[in-house]
Amino acid sequence: MKKKTLLSGNEAIARGAWEAGALFASSYPGTPSSEILENLTQYEEIKAEWAPNEKDAFMSAMGAMLAGARAMASMKHVGVNVAADPFMTLTYTGVNGGFVLVTADDPELHSSQNEQDNRHYARFAKVPMLEPSDSQEAKDFTKKAFEISETFDTPVMLRTVTRISHSKSPVELDERTVPDRPLGLVKDEAKYVMLPAYARERHKVIEERLVRLKTFAETFEGNTVEMKDTSVGVITGGISYQYAKEIFPNASFLKLGMSWPLPEKKIGEFIHKVDKVYVIEELDPFWEENIRAMGYTIDVGKNRVPLCGELSPTILAEIFDPDYRVPESAYAGMVPPRPPNLCAGCPHRAVLYVLKKNKLYVHGDIGCYTLGALPPLRAMSSSFSMGSSIGVCEGASQVLDEEAQGKMVCVIGDSTFLHSGITPLLNMVFNKANATVIILDNWITAMTGAQEHPGTGYTVTGEETTAVDYAELAKALGVVPENIRRVNPYNIGELDKVVKEETSKKGTSVIITKDAPCVLLRRAIKANNEPLYVDEAVCTGCRRCLELGCPAISWDAGKAGEYQAADGKVKKRKGQSWIDAMLCNGCGLCYQVCQIEAIRGRKTEVPFGFQLNKKKTVS
Repeated sequence: MKKKTLLSGNEAIARGAWEAGALFASSYPGTPSSEILENLTQYEEIKAEWAPNEKDAFMSAMGAMLAGARAMASMKHVGVNVAADPFMTLTYTGVNGGFVLVTADDPELHSSQNEQDNRHYARFAKVPMLEPSDSQEAKDFTKKAFEISETFDTPVMLRTVTRISHSKSPVELDERTVPDRPLGLVKDEAKYVMLPAYARERHKVIEERLVRLKTFAETFEGNTVEMKDTSVGVITGGISYQYAKEIFPNASFLKLGMSWPLPEKKIGEFIHKVDKVYVIEELDPFWEENIRAMGYTIDVGKNRVPLCGELSPTILAEIFDPDYRVPESAYAGMVPPRPPNLCAGCPHRAVLYVLKKNKLYVHGDIGCYTLGALPPLRAMSSSFSMGSSIGVCEGASQVLDEEAQGKMVCVIGDSTFLHSGITPLLNMVFNKANATVIILDNWITAMTGAQEHPGTGYTVTGEETTAVDYAELAKALGVVPENIRRVNPYNIGELDKVVKEETSKKGTSVIITKDAPCVLLRRAIKANNEPLYVDEAVCTGCRRCLELGCPAISWDAGKAGEYQAADGKVKKRKGQSWIDAMLCNGCGLCYQVCQIEAIRGRKTEVPFGFQLNKKKTVS
């Protein structure tokens, strides 16, 4: 009897790659895909590695594939945009070993800047896409994707969404099977060198391959028909199948495990057997539009099913059952809203606070610091994509006058800078922009779960490696040494001084935060400091400390009353701040912000930051 276990979709994909005999996998962390590579590290037969960005991950996997190995690149949906350049050409060349590209889409934008539907990539690139509806299929479809890749000489996309990636369901495990072929590079210029003359011929191969794939889709075991009540026939797939099955338990179903190409004959046969056709899918009307293009009538699609956000059984029930009422929660109205926030002691908080106090326009990027756009900090004014802060800042600086240039900076995290901030900084220097770049080095890829990157000094398996020196890199890109500054962000006075000096200079400046790892990075911080506290006899209720937005600091309106000011006069206050000792880690920011010394430590001296373990730095 085969062993069964509970696996998340991401764990199942990793298991599927191992069972399929994959030898190489690369990725850049991004929710909801990060755990795929993290789980691949438990399989010693697979060389798994973090790459600086998704394009690099994709190209490394291509190299392993060209050497004859089965290889996989995994990334979140927007990561495919970064990898699209080599991807669109790989569709022309085809493969030597099996190649799978995992795209983890994020309906509802749980941790993303857009809600794009990457099924369009499969049609755009003219490659097959499989879409599992549970963890068992996530594992099985990964294995099948490698088989399809080698059978049809094509990269294959595997699409998941957040609910598949992170939900667990039973999975039946199999043993690992490695393809029986030797590894080695194949010299075939007409196939792998995409000069125009060769690419023209390869385009014909793509079109011929697509015809064969359409025939294959008709018999693909993942496209299943369940005939019950024929008054309603539901065409769906992926996670939407689970939702629809719960709401229409007696309906007939055509579940599309292959999102592209579609099985036109099977779709037609199914439609002719049912009275009404419902197409239920998240995000874009991808299947609906393609089925309509086949000439079929659809009774219910995006005319009733939401175009934006996730679906759920509750949403579908509200749509299709006019008498349905959402059950009232016993906790309705009792749970206060909890907006996302930077952690207590986060090194980004002081930087954002200082930038706001200096009334600077801040071009932001993708990372924890993006939360600085929210109240009370409200320090960030733009954020588009990985690495965009530097490029956008450069362009803005070229059209603004000198005074406006000095009122603008860009911030970017260490991992994001290495991902796609190096070339825009090079562009900034090359084009002599008057702009200030602040690299927020917190020693890790923090927002997606503390993954390693080329600046941390460790690989995905914890092996020590070289670590980028950002100051030396900036110098190599052409930033003059006197315009490169390192500053401890917990020292607000010093930080404020450096920001003012660098924003007043001509040319490109780079400020790098130092000695400020993510407060959740346990290997970096020896121990938290003692929590600070508010001296109620001194606090005037000015609320200045609340401007930091620290989750450890709260306002107590119940402590309104009178206090004696420094001049001896009795004054009234509307309340007082207080510090939750369970949340405070004693970073010292609020101590510096309070101008009347109402915030204190139990020790005489309050530190600026934390006592750190030694960080490996290699230039």
